[in-house]
Amino acid sequence: MPSLRLANLIDGRLQAPRQDRWLDVFEPASGEVFAHCPDSSADDVEAAVAAAHAAAPAWAATPSEQRARLLQRLADLVEARLDAFAALESRDSGKPLSLARSLDIPRAVSNLRYFAAAIVPWSSESHAMELGAINYTLRQPLGVVGCISPWNLPLYLFTWKIAPALAAGNAVVAKPSEITPCTAALLGELSIEAGFPPGVLNIVQGRGPSVGQALVEHAQVKAISFTGSTRTGAQIAAAAAPRFKKLSLELGGKNPAIVFADADLSEANLDTIVRSGFANQGEICLCGSRLLVQRSIYDDFRARYLARVRALRVGDPRDASSDLGALVSREHFEKVMGCIEQARAEGGQVLCGGESLALPGPLAGGWYVAPTVVEGLAPEAATNQHEIFGPVVSLIPFDDEDEALAIANGTGYGLAASLWTADLSRAHRFGARLDVGIVWINCWLLRDLRTPFGGTRQSGVGREGGVEALRFFTEPKNICIRY
Repeated sequence: MPSLRLANLIDGRLQAPRQDRWLDVFEPASGEVFAHCPDSSADDVEAAVAAAHAAAPAWAATPSEQRARLLQRLADLVEARLDAFAALESRDSGKPLSLARSLDIPRAVSNLRYFAAAIVPWSSESHAMELGAINYTLRQPLGVVGCISPWNLPLYLFTWKIAPALAAGNAVVAKPSEITPCTAALLGELSIEAGFPPGVLNIVQGRGPSVGQALVEHAQVKAISFTGSTRTGAQIAAAAAPRFKKLSLELGGKNPAIVFADADLSEANLDTIVRSGFANQGEICLCGSRLLVQRSIYDDFRARYLARVRALRVGDPRDASSDLGALVSREHFEKVMGCIEQARAEGGQVLCGGESLALPGPLAGGWYVAPTVVEGLAPEAATNQHEIFGPVVSLIPFDDEDEALAIANGTGYGLAASLWTADLSRAHRFGARLDVGIVWINCWLLRDLRTPFGGTRQSGVGREGGVEALRFFTEPKNICIRY
């Protein structure tokens, strides 16, 4: 029998789904069921929204310092249980325990702390007019907002959404991924211990077509913050448009990493370039899955890069020596393997990896894929156009800046890019021409919570992070007073 049975958090109480339906939660490392989570329905969403709607006025009127104290208290409780959260996150998602312990859970704590600190000094604009009047802006909470988070960085991105929403004075109905529901459920339990008023934070577990759709379509939900696939984002946008909801959509990416001949290819930088393609089994929207290398250094770079990729160890997520763990689900595993076969069918040469791996003993049923590098495909090949979201990187040579820019911008996505060069002028010039929301120069995944986060084109609309998130979760109102 599964050892865990999760619950919804509605109106300050842990509750079973109203229709008593449950979903299996699989451990990717073994392929075995280890928990059940609610398979909630529109009835559960209705109850959560009603609780949030009832709680919203009092929460909006709560002083920002008091809201901040509760977020800080929740951060303290998570931090005190960091190892337990990390172990649960690793078991739920298949990622290395070391990564969950060093990145996912600390970042979740930082999200809560940052927005707790940011809301207290946050202020609005005031403008004096020459005609003898003053304009000022009120930033008021929206009321009830929906937060839908993905499976790849479960607690990390769950808190990235709920923290600014709560800090700004909104009541939240949140839906974590049904594939990785466990740490959100534990956070819900701790929110009760932290002292959040009933109805301020509600967590409804379940599938997108039932819970997510009901949340997006509910008339009392004023905004939706969503991170996930471009296809689902388009469906959300279509459903929300007739209701004129505010939307923040962080969607897919096919991110380029661009290496110029003058780049500092030190051991540390090479390791970062490798990590940018394969961290978290490539299941990070910011991973650089297209590696563009200037032709004059291509052969040397290729040899050094492949040596590092081949040295990556795929293994038990609980083993500290494992660089990569298991893919999150059987369905995603089959998708990634299908993409590798498509790369071969398109004429790509698999330089390393390209196969599934079977681990011994109790992990034999897990979903493991060797880190894979492909070369020889045109930039317009499907492998170089569509998001794979797995441990697959395509090597692409280029001759000059113009060619590199055309390749880098030559997909429907525009989330992020990394640029490697010693030429500061090129860094500014080229970075400004990249049609993406985030550019890293001589680094990757250095995230500052104060900066805007989001993409262009099929990578989404809107920005979150810092004051952008607080702006998204509030409505500006101009008031003009003549004196």
